Amino acid sequence: MKDISQKLIEQMLCDRRTLHRRPELGWTEFEASSYVADRLNCLNIDFKVGGEFLDIPSVQGRSEQEVQKAIKRALAHGVPESFIERTQGYTGIVGFFDTKKPGPTIAIRADLDAVPVQESSDPSHEAVKGDYASAFPGVMHACGHDAHTSILLALAEWIVQNKEDLCGKFKFVFQPAEEGVRGGLAVANGGVVDDVDELLCFHIGSKCKLGEIGICEKGFLATTKLNVSFEGVPAHAGSNPEAGKSALLAACNAATLIAGIPRHSGGLTRVCVGKLIAGESRNVIPAHASMEIETRGETAELDKFMVENVKRIVTSSAAAFDLTAKVEIIGSAVNLETDKEISLKLQEIAEANNLAEKVTYHNDVPASEDCTWLIKRVREKGGKAGYFMFGCNNNGHHKSDFSIQDESTLPVGLKMLKQYVVARCSAE
Repeated sequence: MKDISQKLIEQMLCDRRTLHRRPELGWTEFEASSYVADRLNCLNIDFKVGGEFLDIPSVQGRSEQEVQKAIKRALAHGVPESFIERTQGYTGIVGFFDTKKPGPTIAIRADLDAVPVQESSDPSHEAVKGDYASAFPGVMHACGHDAHTSILLALAEWIVQNKEDLCGKFKFVFQPAEEGVRGGLAVANGGVVDDVDELLCFHIGSKCKLGEIGICEKGFLATTKLNVSFEGVPAHAGSNPEAGKSALLAACNAATLIAGIPRHSGGLTRVCVGKLIAGESRNVIPAHASMEIETRGETAELDKFMVENVKRIVTSSAAAFDLTAKVEIIGSAVNLETDKEISLKLQEIAEANNLAEKVTYHNDVPASEDCTWLIKRVREKGGKAGYFMFGCNNNGHHKSDFSIQDESTLPVGLKMLKQYVVARCSAE
């Protein structure tokens, strides 16, 4: 069985930097999807794109207006119109490779999207020094998804190179819209992982510094992202204030009460009113108000407790101010639950191959990840799943100077996945 070549590592780094230059927000990753499709085509790996594998009713937080802008940009940058038509307006891609020998079905998931962050222009920033900083103002790969995509592409190429020595089937899941936890549910409900025996998910950075590998068995929080709108009645604040119904006051009242939702004794719970917009001018009773809210919980049940309280408060505030309100869920994830067997195998691989100076378990990550929908689906169908992190000195995720030291870090992620494939899929 061939080892990972320097040529493959160089291609992986090139892929990462190419993707880093043209970051795309969730549900607009047409260029990235096309890039992945081209690479899979070169490897003779069959694939499905966008609407071919997603459960469209489960899509969350997608803006048709932003999608159409992204399609125009992708076409202008050379993405074939035939590819855009094939997506049906939805991003993401899943590759399928069969060794034609009996064995397990292994799925590996990576994510495609970037975040709405302006990349640093500091000359010391690694992307500036390397001449691959974001070409798009206000959008940046500041969470490492470009690294994840590149690693999975490299793994797919290595598997094809070694197909004679491997067995079973592989699925390479390039998920759209992880940020805001908007894409995972549509991928899971589309059924693409229903026949998977083992699923691996991974992430660069987080709590792991350069030289560290972290195994996660639990810890990511269930979460729900909600958009709330209040619709009142405008009126002149001086001549007829009694005719108005203030959406601003209803929203402010709701925000204060939401912040006061009791936390649950059954486990960690969180709620945040992150954004509130209302009002036209100082002498008009505000008729419109919008809020962006998120809840989190140690379990799906605890998150549901928070969501139901948010909905109750919004409804009550609307009634108190005699106006209407709407609550829309635009993203969600469940909490992380993986399988001990997979975690132990990942730990064994990391330690046996000297892939890190330190291998630890991280079961207290107070963030959220929507690959948990895929993990939940696989486990419900009788499969197993695992999750690991590999470190970098990142300066903080979602920050303008987010950095990953790709020459040192990406090979670690690739080798972890490659060694797992060797352990589970070597042909006799």
